[in-house]
Amino acid sequence: MTDAALTIESLSVVFATDSGPVDAVSDVSFEVFPGEVLAIVGESGSGKSVSSRSAMGLLPPTARVRGLVRLGSNEITSMSERELTAVRGGAISMVFQEPGSALDPLFTVGFQIGEALRAHTGMGRKAAKEKAVELLRLVGLPDPEQRVDFYPHELSGGQKQRVVIAIAIACEPKVIIADEPTTALDVTVQAEILELLRDLRDRIGSAIVLITHNMGVVADLADRVVVMKDGRVVEQAPVDQLFASPAQDYTRALLAAVPHLGTGDELHKGPAVAESEAEAVLEISHLTVEFPGAIGRPAFKAVDDVSLSIARGETVGLVGESGSGKSTIGRCVAALARPTSGSIRVLGQDITAMRERELRPIRRRFGFVFQDPATSMNPRLTVGECVAEPLIVHKVAKGQALRDKVDRLLDDVQLPRATAARYPHELSGGQRQRASLARALALNPDLLVADEPTSALDVSVQAKVLELFEQLQQENKFACLFISHDLAVVDLLADRVAVLRNGALVELGTRSEILRNPTQDYTRRLVAAVPVPDPVEQRARRAQNAALFGAIT
Repeated sequence: MTDAALTIESLSVVFATDSGPVDAVSDVSFEVFPGEVLAIVGESGSGKSVSSRSAMGLLPPTARVRGLVRLGSNEITSMSERELTAVRGGAISMVFQEPGSALDPLFTVGFQIGEALRAHTGMGRKAAKEKAVELLRLVGLPDPEQRVDFYPHELSGGQKQRVVIAIAIACEPKVIIADEPTTALDVTVQAEILELLRDLRDRIGSAIVLITHNMGVVADLADRVVVMKDGRVVEQAPVDQLFASPAQDYTRALLAAVPHLGTGDELHKGPAVAESEAEAVLEISHLTVEFPGAIGRPAFKAVDDVSLSIARGETVGLVGESGSGKSTIGRCVAALARPTSGSIRVLGQDITAMRERELRPIRRRFGFVFQDPATSMNPRLTVGECVAEPLIVHKVAKGQALRDKVDRLLDDVQLPRATAARYPHELSGGQRQRASLARALALNPDLLVADEPTSALDVSVQAKVLELFEQLQQENKFACLFISHDLAVVDLLADRVAVLRNGALVELGTRSEILRNPTQDYTRRLVAAVPVPDPVEQRARRAQNAALFGAIT
């Protein structure tokens, strides 16, 4: 039998905190072989990322590690920092969960890709830049010759994720640890990235450890699956066996919580509000947003003449590929960015020409759930202080009333009340996103802009949050612009769906019209690219899509 590319044996990790020791991982063992994809799944905080980060020696100094981590024949746990530096990015690499915090904002993306190449291959600057362009093209970034000189803030969340993947595969490592590699990606790019990882596995025999909550991605890519809960492994099985006949109740519950494209019709019994009662909370008319180009570059049109409206109590799903203008529209709606032309009216008031002082009293009507919770929360404030911030700014509550309100909000998003005393960096990605949702709902907004609000959540928590979301919307009747690349989630939540491509609105209609009978080829391709949580069906679906739309490369 081939030796394992990565072995983790009897691994336990304990973090020292001000509140006492926290057992993050207990007696975890698994191995992954060359040319194999091992998926690690489980709820947020189950120890998936901690166990895999130990393979690169990336745990903080507060971590006490026991057990064995071996990369090929080399024991990681006994390596010095200098030896680890030589291994990271070369023999083993990692795709981090949050690209916004993984990339250095002071350097271009091309420089950061080239840095990995120069460090491990001795490649010169010119050759490294040419290779960076090639890698950006490989991961599907548009206009790689121009965007190689972009800084991270000039790219969308999905585009930044592709850059992180390009860095990870630059030196063709023997082991790739992919921590939620498709979280911020739309379904078509997700399919391209999965095909890229599959090709890398087959071409150079890389072993891939895939950490994800997306069971469709697991069904599409994984060979074996490890299921974790509360820091322990509860089940290991080949992917077909796990989906067909899971042995543990926890695994069965995980699979049951996975949203399926096509189930929305079972949940939506009728329109969110009767037409005669519908009050337009948001009206977007001929919205255009252009960003000035750098010296010698033309202006970039991010949003091109978009018009739509959202009624009270209604949810409109905004979908499209990464860089299509979804987040830009969301930021304009929340008055966080200024449009070039067009109008945005919230409850009849045009906010596009308002000054900051005029906007302040209106801002309490907005809630905003950002795509990247790590960069949207102040790292110097506790989670409780972050959630309480809008209540303090708008002088809604103070003292004990404020603390009680924060506790109720944390309860609503399924976070323990003790989370209020912790800092954002002490939470997992999914826990931070739930705290971000609590903050957005703090003021009972009339309009909620949700930019990928469930992208970092595991399926069981996602199901609870979406159920909570619908319940709160029914109670408070807020309008919602729901920006997402997950069409199955959009199917569960949205009343209408708007499809964007290159900043333009290509299709707008009811959920059933867009997701069941799309009229545009682009929309049909989006729907076809959604992976289904069944490995047998997904293999057949991938072959069918390749025949219909051409092989994804």
